Amino acid sequence: MQFGKLILVGIALSLGVCGCSSVSLVKNVAFTDDGVKAPSKFPILRATGYASISRQPGATAEIKQIKAMRASKLEAYRELTEQVSGIYVKAYENVNASSIETSSNVKAQVEGYVKGARVIRQYAIGDTYATELELDTRVVFDLYKMRGAL
Repeated sequence: MQFGKLILVGIALSLGVCGCSSVSLVKNVAFTDDGVKAPSKFPILRATGYASISRQPGATAEIKQIKAMRASKLEAYRELTEQVSGIYVKAYENVNASSIETSSNVKAQVEGYVKGARVIRQYAIGDTYATELELDTRVVFDLYKMRGAL
């Protein structure tokens, strides 16, 4: 948003230097920057991550469980990031000269920041460890507001 304000100031300065004829060209363009307004409702996002305990590397059952705890937490954060930032999907398909599909490949990628999430529960279900996260979007809004980003 700061970059947009700088561009607007630059346009205004250049118009002042160029004269009134340039002003008439840009007259119909409306630049508004009211910032981000608080929504009427702040949804709470939830995500659960799962990890197999027995498939984790480690010498003891305790080490495997700790690694499964960590893996399930990261999986829950990945799920939450998908909800907040979206998911990038890239698909490939190879077709030969006879129009017969020879291979198909789909890749998904998630990238983003999750701030303000908290762990609700971590527990084992048989050989699987689960972590539940919660993200109150009001907290996210307040964090951005505190930083002056809104």
